Amino acid sequence: MSSTQTTEDGKLSKGRLGVAGIVFFVVAASAPMAGMTGVVPVATVLGNGAAVPGAYVFVGLILLLFSVGFTAMSHKVTNAGAFFAYVGKGLGVNMGVGSAFVSILAYLTVQLAVFGFFGAMMNITFASLGLDINWFIWCVIGWLAVTFLSLMSVEVGAKFLGVLTTLEVVSMFIVAVAILANGGPEGLNFQASFDPSLVFAGGFTGTAGIAIAFAFASFIGFESTAIYGEEAKDPKKAVRRATYWAVGIIAGLFAIVSFAMMTGMGASEAINQTLERSSVDGNPLVDPAAVLFSLASEYVGPWMAQLMGILVITSLFAGLLAFQNAASRYFFAMARGGVLPARLANTNRRGAPAGGVWTTSIITLIVMGLFAIFALDPVLNLFYWMSTVAVLAIVLVEIFVSIAVIAYFMKNEGANVWQGKIAPALAAIGMALAMYLVVARFNLLAGTVADGVDPTLPESAFALSPLGWFLVALPLIFLVIGLISGVVNKKENKSLTEDILS
Repeated sequence: MSSTQTTEDGKLSKGRLGVAGIVFFVVAASAPMAGMTGVVPVATVLGNGAAVPGAYVFVGLILLLFSVGFTAMSHKVTNAGAFFAYVGKGLGVNMGVGSAFVSILAYLTVQLAVFGFFGAMMNITFASLGLDINWFIWCVIGWLAVTFLSLMSVEVGAKFLGVLTTLEVVSMFIVAVAILANGGPEGLNFQASFDPSLVFAGGFTGTAGIAIAFAFASFIGFESTAIYGEEAKDPKKAVRRATYWAVGIIAGLFAIVSFAMMTGMGASEAINQTLERSSVDGNPLVDPAAVLFSLASEYVGPWMAQLMGILVITSLFAGLLAFQNAASRYFFAMARGGVLPARLANTNRRGAPAGGVWTTSIITLIVMGLFAIFALDPVLNLFYWMSTVAVLAIVLVEIFVSIAVIAYFMKNEGANVWQGKIAPALAAIGMALAMYLVVARFNLLAGTVADGVDPTLPESAFALSPLGWFLVALPLIFLVIGLISGVVNKKENKSLTEDILS
């Protein structure tokens, strides 16, 4: 077709993204408005109450440690494969291919999760206006729009995300400032939200672990800065700067806004208030978004609550577009490196990875269709199952990256002891803790608890149903498939792990 180049000539468009454009993709992927409305209330009730903001700070610090080695590696390797290119450089091509398969699993499952939430929110929102359309139809409409925008040049997507992301971030900061300026019913209680003894109260298999696991889930997508290196202006500097900006913005946003929410409800009453504000017909946490919306209406005005109701949907759509772009570039890089069929490395005249875009779109449409056919719930099943698998998969790859950074800089120059050894070692330990927490509380996060077990109790850790254990094993299954592919397939070329812009 005239709109595509050959695999040999197919290249991503160069010099299209600045630091701000990359940051917009990454912050959009974290879907901050959706996180504030869907995650924070649940983490407050099931986790460590008013100390949820401290959990976000703790996770942010771990991810900053990871970013030290990650960005040092990005200065050496600019490749749309990002994670698997780094792992391949440090631990060998076969491990790189293995991690590539796990990364693909992560980005596909997180996009499917967001599609489920998006379809459900669209159904609820428009049903209240008299237009009751099945969630799957809304997903298809969103799918068409996301696919179209992904086939445009990358800066078009960045500008679109820039508008949506700016609107949701500004609206949340307005609400946060209004609440903090007022002081709420009990005033500003920094101790209740940031005292380590309260943040970690309940232990890692108890309430603290639940809150921290939810916090890790909120950050997924921050690492995708390096994916856009080939399309960045001055990539050796842009990826480093964008990563730190993204982690800082996401951590700061979640910590500040969640602290404002605790202040608005009163720290001592945060759990009771969350249960009351989110209840529907006496059932708590049925409508978690109502917590932030009610605070916005109370401290700013009903118009802000109405605006936020719209911005939740645009936040989810922005996340869909961000993860679509990330997944399609992974398919592109894997195909260019010989791991997947060469046709998937095709780009169109706008420099977009058309082969990867269509592959991502087709897979997500098929999976969503299966969930619809079997009448599975878009939130309880598609969202919770897929999002928790995505967290496990991305954390596993982040552990590999941290170890690969250490291995690479033990043999090569370009990083000091802090960048090449200490920070990535601490990050690997933190990520291993994260993986432990997510697996331990997978029954609660994914709703896959064993029969007769209350997942909110500390002693229920690791009590999973057979489906739960299968979902937990998926990242390892994909890792093994990737390792076998790396060993059997001898066609990988040097572009799999090389510095494309060297």
